[in-house]
Amino acid sequence: MDYSIQLNAVSNAEKKVRAFATVVLGGVFKINNIAVLEGKDDQPFISMPSFASKERTEHNETVYKDICNPITKEFREELYGAILDLYAEMEQTGKAEVKMEVESPQEPEFEVKVTPYEREGSNILGLGRIYFEDSFVVGNISILRGKEKDFVSMPSHMVNGKGDKPVYRDICYPVTKEFREKLNDRLLECYQQEKEQALNEGRERAMEQSSMVAENRQWDQELPFR
Repeated sequence: MDYSIQLNAVSNAEKKVRAFATVVLGGVFKINNIAVLEGKDDQPFISMPSFASKERTEHNETVYKDICNPITKEFREELYGAILDLYAEMEQTGKAEVKMEVESPQEPEFEVKVTPYEREGSNILGLGRIYFEDSFVVGNISILRGKEKDFVSMPSHMVNGKGDKPVYRDICYPVTKEFREKLNDRLLECYQQEKEQALNEGRERAMEQSSMVAENRQWDQELPFR
């Protein structure tokens, strides 16, 4: 899979975060907030963007889960290795920004999965994932109910905007209009298919239960009194 990387240094020396990487898959899908952290013995390591889940550890600490990540050992080693190579270049040259670019990147193949997730009082209709060439997955994608139509919301995080007013910024998102439309259409279509399948399965279960109740009643009526 073709991808480009831009690495920007973090100037605050007190923090363990040394740099942030932005990866663009195939020139059409961007992933921000990939951190290069200081590890033991000054060995840097990669931390993918994550969110605080409702799960807790045995010590009552918050469990963080990756929003996106490589799903094969080979691609993880390739991607992390490329980011760390850029970080080594940054350390050697003293540059605040370094890049690895690909000429004429090929748009990646992808598949989507959506799980219907309707709850009373919530506008969330489903939760989706994107699988890029069976190598990289992006989760935390929401199918939301809008005023006029359903729409797709990409993973985001809250930051302070003007006047410290909180605003949300996407972490992972399409960077071209054409790919955004293709991706959103595929996610919304998958949601409708999964919703219809869930409804049909629910009807079949209801019919089976109703049939079992009717058979039990008939059996009770046919039993002789003793």
